[in-house]
This record gives sequence, structure tokens and C-alpha cells, in this order.
Amino acid sequence: MQDLTVFLAVFEQKSFRAAARQLNLSPSTVSERITALEKSLGVPLLIRTTRSVMPTDAGRALADRVSPLLSEMRVALQDVASSQQSVRGVLKLNVTGAVMVDILPPLLERFLARHPQLQVEIMVDDRLVDVTSAGCDAGIRYGEHLAKDTIAVPVGPRTQRLALAASPAYLTVRGLPLHPTDLLEHDCIRLRFSSGALVAWDFKRNGETVSINPSARLTIGVNGAAAAIDLARSGNGVIATFENWLQPHLQSGDLIAVLPEWWTEFEGPWLYFSSRFMSAPLRAFVDFLAETRR
Repeated sequence: MQDLTVFLAVFEQKSFRAAARQLNLSPSTVSERITALEKSLGVPLLIRTTRSVMPTDAGRALADRVSPLLSEMRVALQDVASSQQSVRGVLKLNVTGAVMVDILPPLLERFLARHPQLQVEIMVDDRLVDVTSAGCDAGIRYGEHLAKDTIAVPVGPRTQRLALAASPAYLTVRGLPLHPTDLLEHDCIRLRFSSGALVAWDFKRNGETVSINPSARLTIGVNGAAAAIDLARSGNGVIATFENWLQPHLQSGDLIAVLPEWWTEFEGPWLYFSSRFMSAPLRAFVDFLAETRR
């Protein structure tokens, strides 16, 4: 089982080093276990080059068959561990970094206080992944990124807004935009997803929809959003990001709202899982979220 778990991690990550980090093992240990598994089966499972790791046909077939079986086995073991009144085991979540600022942490704090014998492991990843292949019980993403066949449960606020702001010093020099198209003449701070796509700047007011793609004076990965906000506070341009991230700085006066009448609303995040096997820790978390909504 350990060797298969290591193999699935390498298969998903397409990297021995990334799999080693995920499993808290050394790269040499991961390599040794893959070699041992291939030797015992008598077939190569992975094609290794200096730059990439790709599965063979046998490796891909093995991953497709074994991944759901290991998931079901892990659920069975956790259910046995939680067969008493207290929930035990590990809840593993793969989440987007957007929920780690002020949505998920307070929920986890209350959830852990309720289940003191439960452990939670969080993997932060802005890509949409197969949570089963990643060895997780569930993921948290925004609705537009979810597959149609997933089970989804609301997490946190049901609606959020894309807000714009800039520092008082910047707006004193450059002036306050009056229409989204005015932003094309401003210094803009853009955020980029790990997929390479820029966060879209879409605006709506009274039935009018405007989408712009301003050139960026600064472009920062979404995982560095806190630094991007600090740069906006220092007068480096207009930033567009989650309203709840900007709200403390708007209240303090470090930032001033830009075009608030154009801010667009979107659906809040969802907990999603595709497996029909729900572990006891995941079931407890889903029940907790339902109680929180009530």
C-alpha cells in the first residue's frame, strides 16, 4: 500500500521531487519505492527523463484502477477509527489560496475545537485537481471551476465581489477613474493564476457590461495577493481583487474605493468531492458546514 501511495503521488505530480514534498519523504526514498514496485510487478510504470516523468500504458492503467480502491480503503480505516462517539483520523483538503485569507481559517478553528481528536491537512493549489488522485478527501474551489458531476457544498459567504482600489496618494496625482475604460490610462496591478491566466477585469452596472484588459505595471501571482495589496497601498497603482481582502484597508483609509458602482458580484466558494465514499472526517466537516449555514 505504501508503494502504491508513492506511485500515485508521482503519477499525479509528474515529478519525484514534488511527490516527495507531498509525502514528506526524501526523493531518493520515493525513487527506491517506485523501483521496488516496478520490480515486483515486472513492468515499467514510469518513463523518467531529466526534465519530466510520464506514465507508461501499464502505469496509467494501474493508477486508474488503484486510485479509487486506495481511497475507499482509507475511508474504511478512518470510519473504524471514528466508530466511537469522537471523530478521529485525518481530513485532507485541496483548496485554492483565495479561501485561506479570511474564509477557511475561522471555520477550521471552530471545527477543530469541536473534534479535538481530528487532524486536518491543507494542500493549497490554484489548479483544479482530481482530489481523489491527489490523496485528498475534498477540495474547495469557486463554482465556475467545478466539474458538473461533482457533489458541492457551500463554504463561507454565498456571494463575493471583485473590488478596485488605489491609495489616496496615487489618486491625488492620477485622478479618480469615472468609467472602467478610464483604467486603460492608469497604472494597474494585475493578479495571475498559476495556470497563467490573468484575473479578469469584468464590470457591470445597470445592465451594461464592460470587460477590459489593461496593461499591467505590476503582475503578481495570486499567491502573492497580500504583497500586491501592500504595493497598491504604497501608491503603485489600481488593484482589482476580493472586496473582503480590501475592506480592512478601505476602512483604515490606506486605500480608496475605485468605481464601486461597477463592482461585480460572483458566487462564493464550494467544498467539492466526487467519490461516493465519504470518510467520517469529511462527513463531520460537511455536517459542520450545514450547521454553520443554518
